[in-house]
Amino acid sequence: MRAHTFPVVILSLAILGGCYGMRPSSGGGQVTAISQAPRVAQASDVGVPQGYRVEVVATGLNFPTGVAFDDAGRPHIVESGYSYGEVFTTPRLLRIEPNDAKTVIASGRGNGPWNGVAFAQGAFFVAEGGQLEGGRILRIAPNGETRAIVEGLPSLGDHHTNGPAVGPDGAIYFGQGTATNSGVVGEDNAQFGWLKRKPDFHDIPCRDIRLAGRMFESANPLGGGRVTTGAFAPFGKNAGSVVRGRLPCNGAIMKVSPNGGDLQLVAWGFRNPFGLAFDGSGRLFVTDNGYDERGSRPVWGTADHLWAVQPGTWYGWPDFSGERGLSDSHFQPPGKDVPGFVMAEHPNKPPRPAAYFGVHSSSNGLDFSRNPGFGHVGEAFVAQFGDMAPNAGKVLAPVGFKVVRVNTASGRIEDFMVNRGRDNGPASRVGGQGLERPVAVRFAPRGDALYVVDFGVMTMGPKGPEPRQGTGVLWRVTRGGA
Repeated sequence: MRAHTFPVVILSLAILGGCYGMRPSSGGGQVTAISQAPRVAQASDVGVPQGYRVEVVATGLNFPTGVAFDDAGRPHIVESGYSYGEVFTTPRLLRIEPNDAKTVIASGRGNGPWNGVAFAQGAFFVAEGGQLEGGRILRIAPNGETRAIVEGLPSLGDHHTNGPAVGPDGAIYFGQGTATNSGVVGEDNAQFGWLKRKPDFHDIPCRDIRLAGRMFESANPLGGGRVTTGAFAPFGKNAGSVVRGRLPCNGAIMKVSPNGGDLQLVAWGFRNPFGLAFDGSGRLFVTDNGYDERGSRPVWGTADHLWAVQPGTWYGWPDFSGERGLSDSHFQPPGKDVPGFVMAEHPNKPPRPAAYFGVHSSSNGLDFSRNPGFGHVGEAFVAQFGDMAPNAGKVLAPVGFKVVRVNTASGRIEDFMVNRGRDNGPASRVGGQGLERPVAVRFAPRGDALYVVDFGVMTMGPKGPEPRQGTGVLWRVTRGGA
């Protein structure tokens, strides 16, 4: 199994920078031709370390994003109901039955994506991304009765409401992504689909911030010509020198009682805090997707991060990537300006991440091993959805498309579940019938099996993502004869 640490990531970025401009992008989704036949999942095409075994649990899922277990230990899946590429379907909570049967527990009203699910106190908690109406946290009873315990989350943009996870205090923790790539609304947000629907939408800080007064020019997809836009402002406008913070906000982790009530801010300054999990000592960890090379303020070469969350801390978005400020020339896209700072003052110096993942790997859902029978107790297992090149930025080879494990003390990352063969990438590119886009992982209640949620086939076409419905898979990994 391959392994890497932060110095290796930096070295690879340096090598990448040397030949970046001379070679075309070659991302995992950049497939020129793909079979339209129904997807078949084959466990033997997926590699895991010696002593482990892969099984297919369920197939034919429609954009699945999370898995949780009820009091009886039965797996339940959430189907998103929305995918990048502006594909809207019906979000659903399904119970996975023996022999690949499914029982629908609850259906949403078209306000996906449903990004993840947790189970506590006899109910399921779902993060409703809210691409059309704003984000919510839903409480769903086993009989399907549904009510929102949080509403009105600022989730109409690029990134959505994510998670959730149940904390040691019994509260429901969730992530809220940012509206934009790097703090400035631009024509890339029209390509995502939301700018024309919500032309006044923009990022909301969690605390008062002071801006540096920078403006960014772009084409105007709403009316032609060109416009200038400031950070934390609607498209074509300037927010002024001070922007007032409030809850709910973007780029944050928040929490709420399982019965609803007032929101509490846990930490902020994230870009897209997608996966949340608590380790054996009760520490909260979150995966955070790095910047893209797009929009009015593109950023080059930023890793995804795993953070050990310190309550009350600001984690650097939109002016830092990890510990490094975007004034560093490392983040300058070829032929463009250094991103620089948009904030005049920063609440604190961002801490060092617990781990650095590959650039554009889209490192998402995570969980911690806790059973010696499975092994690697205390390590984080992370699903990597894989790059969305060239829309998110150029890559020279597929990045992600696998499950990795992380030693959170050292930052060391090793492959755990990856397609067999000479080259890394999704099955639709490298051949076989293995993984496509892992998006979430969850250990079974006893910790003896790792369930892996595979979103399904998503290629990248001339106009952006091209997801294929009904291609999602639920995999299970066990050790030995478990």
